[in-house]
Amino acid sequence: MRKKDDKKQESIKKAVIKLILEEGFHGTSISKIAKEAEVSPATVYIYYENKDIMFHKIYLEYSEEILNHLLSKVSEHMTGQELIETLIKAYYNYIIDNKEIFLFVEQFSSCPALISSCKERKGIKKFDALLENMKKDKIIKNYSNNTIISLIFSPVKSICMNHCITNEEKLVLLKELIQIMQKALAI
Repeated sequence: MRKKDDKKQESIKKAVIKLILEEGFHGTSISKIAKEAEVSPATVYIYYENKDIMFHKIYLEYSEEILNHLLSKVSEHMTGQELIETLIKAYYNYIIDNKEIFLFVEQFSSCPALISSCKERKGIKKFDALLENMKKDKIIKNYSNNTIISLIFSPVKSICMNHCITNEEKLVLLKELIQIMQKALAI
């Protein structure tokens, strides 16, 4: 059996993201991935059993990366206002700095086949625990975690992905969003 190489695996993941965004799930084949990654199709199979498993594993890895990025920016010692501002800014910056990964995760996050993988995501459990502790400590209002997450992150995605406004306008909207969310969620 051939040895795994982290650089080759990283090339494969980058190829998957690029091709998925350009050609979609059905237009992306193992042979196209291999060609884009400059490896053989057999090399792709060293890392992933098949295309479905590959997409699933890469989705989980990058969705965890996003959650871990957000968690690394916050602490339980923050005020509600600091938490909300930090989460909004961290998510916005992640999207700007990692647009392809974000778009890949977004594309697959609504896929019905991934519903079972929600339980596998460690980052969301940590994020839920953080929110629960902050609600218990009366730092943020006692709304459902899903509601809080939707209220904070959906508008950030909308601002980031709006191609009809300038970056300066996006930053103004982001500032306004922070103020609105702080009033709505912080105690």
